[in-house]
Amino acid sequence: MRKLPIEQGQPKSDNEDLSNYRHHMAIHWHDFYSSDNVTPAQKANLVERSTIVGRIGIMMLACGTGAWRVRDSMNVVSQKLNMTCSADIGLVSIEYTCMDANNSYTQALSLPNTGVNTTKLNALESFVKEFDQRGDHWTVGEIHKRLDVIHRMKGNYSPLQVGLAAALACSAFVFLLGGGPIEMICSFFGAGIGNYVRRKMIDRKLTLFACLATSVAVACVIYVMALKLLNMGISLNPRHEAGYIGAMLFVIPGFPFITSGLDLSKLDMRSGLERLAYAVMIIIVATLVGWLVAMLVHLKPENFEPLALSPLMLFLLRLPASFCGVFGFSIMFNSTPKMAATAGVIGAIANTLRLELVDYNVMPAGAAAFLGALTAGILASFVRDRLGYPRISLTVPAIVIMVPGLYLYRAMYNMGLTSISVGALWITKALLIIVFLPLGLIAARILGDPKWRHTS
Repeated sequence: MRKLPIEQGQPKSDNEDLSNYRHHMAIHWHDFYSSDNVTPAQKANLVERSTIVGRIGIMMLACGTGAWRVRDSMNVVSQKLNMTCSADIGLVSIEYTCMDANNSYTQALSLPNTGVNTTKLNALESFVKEFDQRGDHWTVGEIHKRLDVIHRMKGNYSPLQVGLAAALACSAFVFLLGGGPIEMICSFFGAGIGNYVRRKMIDRKLTLFACLATSVAVACVIYVMALKLLNMGISLNPRHEAGYIGAMLFVIPGFPFITSGLDLSKLDMRSGLERLAYAVMIIIVATLVGWLVAMLVHLKPENFEPLALSPLMLFLLRLPASFCGVFGFSIMFNSTPKMAATAGVIGAIANTLRLELVDYNVMPAGAAAFLGALTAGILASFVRDRLGYPRISLTVPAIVIMVPGLYLYRAMYNMGLTSISVGALWITKALLIIVFLPLGLIAARILGDPKWRHTS
């Protein structure tokens, strides 16, 4: 085995510069095979074949997809390499065993962090599909070289572009929640700068809580500053302060929330519960930071000032607002513009349907959320069959704007003021919607995915 550089191990002393220190040591995948790069991978030894399976699994897990999709890809590759694979998958780790007729090999892999990268996920799914169809004569070295290319894929967007995507998404989000032009403008600047700061901190590999708390605080403060500047030119109603909640909605953990429900439905309890805990942790930290900032600058999450719009005009504006919101979140998930636009169209249809059903009292908010998510899932299945995009890269952005971030924040705000009954009311409203969103996607997967609807 190759000797690891000192920066990938423990620091020599407490005074040593830790900028290159890795708590999760890098894996040199090319050290795990010694084949001549002529022999097909199917005939390589068990360790070499198992390493391919593990690498594909951990790369897919790093993209943010759920345990079912990770296990399915590992199974496809294992079968092609004449092995049987059994995997236990969590949020940031995989323990798996590969077996053939003669022996077995067990390995544990882990990630330093979790995130979402739909472009890389699309490339990995395409690789697995191609390997299943034409990988009979691929060598171990050739496979790792192809995976190296995917691994080295950089993000599609700069921090500034990601900040603008968050600005677009959150300003549209605020309108869908009932805000007007003033709230949208202030949220645009607050969310844009807040997410720009978060991206810069993530690029420097700072820890989750630091990135989360700082970005939310910056977003709220920038919203207040923008509102004060506007108030210097025109006299504003104090109720416009309520829109600061929209400036922090870029931290909504849509992927872990939705994938947790999908994993639990397939009895991947470890992955589902870990993802749920991760999502809840983010929401608690974000809402508490938002609450603290609100206390410091004397903001209150009141109801938005009513918009003087006819039902027809509101319907016509909700379609582009939903598209912009989903498009912005998709860009934040590193989707290509075409993939983001596709998700935006799906989200525009599904979310507008949900809002109209609630406005006309056709059904309660929870039932409308279920139908909206079901619609998004069915449309995503239709698109996947024609364009080949990963289903989850379309469905999650499409229903992120349905997550009741406003309700969750108001629940935490009132509980912070010890108004427990009011806080409990808001958290109940939020939970009814949150629970129904993954249920809608699960129903769509059962209807549209033969693999998914069976247990084995």
